[in-house]
Amino acid sequence: MSKTVLIVDDHADIRRLIRMTLEFEDYQIHEAVDGESALQLAAVLRPDVVLLDVMMPGSMDGLEVCARLKAEPRYAGMQVVLLSARGQARDREAGLRAGADAYMVKPFSPLQLIEHLANLPLSA
Repeated sequence: MSKTVLIVDDHADIRRLIRMTLEFEDYQIHEAVDGESALQLAAVLRPDVVLLDVMMPGSMDGLEVCARLKAEPRYAGMQVVLLSARGQARDREAGLRAGADAYMVKPFSPLQLIEHLANLPLSA
C-alpha cells in the first residue's frame, strides 16, 4: 500500500527535487507552499509523512506547523521530517522540541531522503 507524503516548502525547485526523488518509490505525493496550506491539506489528506521546511514566509514557520500537527490526536502516527538549511545543534533541538520525528539539513542527497523515509516507523 502506498504511503501519502506531503511536501511543504516555499521553493518550487526544492518541492520538484523532492517529488522527482520520491516518484520512483511507492508514494502518493502532495505539495503545499506555506504553513497554512500545509495544515489544511494535512486535515484532508492525513499524510503518513510530512516533509516540512523550517523557514517559510507567512504567519507560521515549520516549527509551529510541526507543533500543531503533533498536538492533534487525530494525527497520531504521522511522521514529520523537518528540512532546514540550519544545522546547528540548537536548530535541531528546536525541531525536536516542536515534535519532529527527524531533522534533515539541506542540501541533502536524494538517496539520503529515500533511506530516511524507509527507516521511519510508518504505520501500516
